[in-house]
Amino acid sequence: MSGYQHKKGQIKANAIEALLHDPLFRQRVEKNKKGKEVICVKVNTVIEGTGRPVARK
Repeated sequence: MSGYQHKKGQIKANAIEALLHDPLFRQRVEKNKKGKEVICVKVNTVIEGTGRPVARK
């Protein structure tokens, strides 16, 4: 059997139900590895005559 140590102490009656309420089987939130990102805007140049920066993506 596996070496997982459950956190329910001495299980007396229903072993399956006790293990289902263990932190091993808790619900988890999936984090996206790819997808929409925040676009990083860098200021690279200045419009001639106005002195205002132009943002390039």
